Amino acid sequence: MTGETVPTEPVRYEERGAVAVVTLNRPRYRNAQNSAMTYALDAAFARAVNSAGVAVIVLAGAGEHFCAGHDIGSPGRDADVSFDRQAVLWWDHVGRAGADAFFADPVVRMGIPGVEYFAHPWVLGPRFAKEVLFTGERFGALRAYQLGMVNRVVPRAELADATFALADVIATMPPFGLALTKRAVNQCEDLMGMRPGMDAAFGLHHLAHAHNAEVAGDPLAGLDAHGMKDRAAENPGAGG
Repeated sequence: MTGETVPTEPVRYEERGAVAVVTLNRPRYRNAQNSAMTYALDAAFARAVNSAGVAVIVLAGAGEHFCAGHDIGSPGRDADVSFDRQAVLWWDHVGRAGADAFFADPVVRMGIPGVEYFAHPWVLGPRFAKEVLFTGERFGALRAYQLGMVNRVVPRAELADATFALADVIATMPPFGLALTKRAVNQCEDLMGMRPGMDAAFGLHHLAHAHNAEVAGDPLAGLDAHGMKDRAAENPGAGG
């Protein structure tokens, strides 16, 4: 019909040899995660895991930004829509032989103890995690590299080449060995308390949403997409 826009897939999937490329595809809204995107991501990861030829998954973002976090204000916000659910726990062994960026978590301004994926104390260390959360300010890619949050920092123009060069090296490793190694590292993180800590923080996160809704009538405490934009405009260079 005249005047309507054709909806695009929220996630793109392609395979480049042994590398699966999963791309967040809402560039107009800085790839903010609505429900359609998160379930499409789950489907894309399942597709890659179940593809016999895929050894490495690269997660990318279309446009100028990787991901702005949860969708709290775009026309595509769909928090009240139901989707089919699937949990990817492990791969199917049947038939097989044995950029320069900035980071921020401003959610404490909502009265909520950080985003749902609360890995901050493990990837940043407890001291800097407190600073990031207590201020809500941005910090740059170099600082993230110094703290061990990211492995490498490369110029934007070299990002794709550097990413696929690394992915191609990893893809030459034995797939079963890679899977076991990944599980071994993840189990070590669990023994360091990461999983139960994140589970506890997730419960506090939703308690805070409920508290805000009860006392203020708004689970985001008034800090919607416009509020986030206004805050960023007040302090545009923080940590960048």
